[in-house]
Amino acid sequence: MVRMPPIATSATLPDTARRKAAPAWLVMLLVCSGQFLVVLDVSVVNVALPAMRTGLGLSELGLQWIVNAYVITFAGFMLLGGRAADLFGRKRVFVLGLALFTVASLGGGLAQQPWQLIAARTVQGVGAAVLSPATLTILTTSFPAGPARTRAIATWTAVGAGGGAVGGLVGGVLTESLSWRWVLLINVPVGALVLTGAVLWLTESRQGTARRLDVPGALLVTGGLALVAYGIVQTETHGWASAAALLPLGAGLAVVAAFLVVEARAKAPLMPLGLFRLRSVSSANGAMVLAGAAMFSMWYFLSLYVQNVLGYRPLQAGLSFIPHSLSIVLGSTIAPRLMNRVGAKTLAVTGAVISAAGMAWQGTMDVHGSYLGTILGPGILMALGAGLTATPIASLATSGADPAEQGLVSGLINTSRQMGGALGLSVLSTVAASRTERDNGLAALADGYGLAFHVGSLILLGSIVLMVVALPRRPADAAHG
Repeated sequence: MVRMPPIATSATLPDTARRKAAPAWLVMLLVCSGQFLVVLDVSVVNVALPAMRTGLGLSELGLQWIVNAYVITFAGFMLLGGRAADLFGRKRVFVLGLALFTVASLGGGLAQQPWQLIAARTVQGVGAAVLSPATLTILTTSFPAGPARTRAIATWTAVGAGGGAVGGLVGGVLTESLSWRWVLLINVPVGALVLTGAVLWLTESRQGTARRLDVPGALLVTGGLALVAYGIVQTETHGWASAAALLPLGAGLAVVAAFLVVEARAKAPLMPLGLFRLRSVSSANGAMVLAGAAMFSMWYFLSLYVQNVLGYRPLQAGLSFIPHSLSIVLGSTIAPRLMNRVGAKTLAVTGAVISAAGMAWQGTMDVHGSYLGTILGPGILMALGAGLTATPIASLATSGADPAEQGLVSGLINTSRQMGGALGLSVLSTVAASRTERDNGLAALADGYGLAFHVGSLILLGSIVLMVVALPRRPADAAHG
């Protein structure tokens, strides 16, 4: 699930320079509609994956990249998108990102070959990375500090959570009533409408301080992550010792190393490495990478299990995930209150334990599973735990940083979640395939998906250990090791 991108410093514009014609509710509607599309597109394709595979003849590898192409480019370019909005203007970047996202959605919906769909999803991810940070910075510069801005950000957050929650249901309705293509094509009329409104009514604003864009950094981290993910999934068919796996893995690690060199020397780095000297930043991002690797794949494997093994139709699959969606929204909603009572570290560990227990339970799935006995209980635990975990980790990550760097650190923690999710999907898909490569029967599929959940629970236990050992207990401890 996509979380809040970094909040840029509010532009200090005189009141007369703000939007004269557009009322506040219209600005809110336009901005939140853009964010809703971005978040919806992370989850809406999951239910449509089996139909996409049938329609385009996708391989297992191709199926993974329908998800990963979007997530990797979104994660790799999100920080760059936030800086671009500050430098070139929030409205301009919002319009550019939304236009790119909308055109890519059209291309994906009309794709006739697997590579065309994957390419469209890649461009969608870039558009989303440009668009999403601009949505929040427009709000922070359009509403005055105080209750009005707080309400605006709360609405933006709720819309984001709602987009992630209804994605499965929307995907199921569109896939079953129309076709899988409409999970992408639906973005086109909505995107065009929001784009028109943005051009007509949003006001331009930008940060006065000149800053450089670290485009090489964004390209390197995205390319390195993609190569590593590709190398991991190649082990599924060629083995870990094969050149087909080792070459992309080695190249990916080399590109990541080049990224670190560039960031160390850049005057305005995408990811200031000095931040990781803070215990709060380094430990929280490490825990989030592992948690994201385990939790992100939940919807992917559940969607495949209920449709490929239990025989659910797309709409039935979407409806079956409603309790899961409500659970993650509930966890995210009550997390701030619980943090005040039990502390951020305790809540993060507790949430991860709950989610790990749900994953271990979900891993017992078999070919004879039922909704009440196999899907509902463990799904609620996994989703509730995920909702409880993310907020306290993000809070601890930002607690030791300088106030001027709070937005950047917030962006880093969300980037870590997405990157961990992309790598985790590659690893867990390879794990699942180890049980199904010689037998594509229903029992083998259920066994493979179950093994993925069990390995995911072990990865999450690793995140729990890191939280217990390294996360600061209090904000005052955040900068100390």
